[in-house]
Amino acid sequence: MIKQSIASLAVVAAFASFGAHAATDAYVTNSTNVSEANPEGVVKNGIGECWQTGLWTAEKAATVKGCPGYVEPAAPPAPAPAPAPAPVITKKQFTLKSDALFDFNKATLKPEGKDALDALVAEVKKMTIDAGSGSAVVVGYTDRIGSEKYNQALSERRANAVREYLVSQAPDKADRITAEGRGEANPVTGDTCNNIKDTKKTRAKLVECLAPDRRVEIEINGVSVETTEVK
Repeated sequence: MIKQSIASLAVVAAFASFGAHAATDAYVTNSTNVSEANPEGVVKNGIGECWQTGLWTAEKAATVKGCPGYVEPAAPPAPAPAPAPAPVITKKQFTLKSDALFDFNKATLKPEGKDALDALVAEVKKMTIDAGSGSAVVVGYTDRIGSEKYNQALSERRANAVREYLVSQAPDKADRITAEGRGEANPVTGDTCNNIKDTKKTRAKLVECLAPDRRVEIEINGVSVETTEVK
């Protein structure tokens, strides 16, 4: 028995001294034994047993492929998918001259007014309904000629006329398009027309001077920020 053990140790020593490397110290290794099934080059006996060293432990054996006790490493977890970017709701604003849309003191769209609104239809159709916040707001304004009550009603009728046309072209967005009138509020002419009195003689001149105040503004949420004037 002692002679057999000595002989076995001699064989181990011979393997260890022939091309051994430090891939693992749990088993005797030899670089000529390296293969896909035995990447550490572990030396095995005639019946395929791995030759252990005196440093062998179960923990060390767990890392040596092709030998008893080997534990296949767990696959690394798949990277978490990048979160979808949050929708960025921005806006585009259009200002349309009421004189291009309506006759003076009227709220019925002119044919050329409908042509001007067609430029907005594509923008309305782009509204980000999926994000839950796409919308279009139509706001009508008048000039200061006439009573405040009359101008308020006129601005509302004009805003609604524009809204109805947009809805007719994009009916699926009807619940996203609103209209409101603000009468003669927020004039853009400031005091530049104050020196023109509202008389029969100067009425035409005053109407022309106050033209910028007669407008319809449309704000469309869900597209890039931009201010455009449609003439």
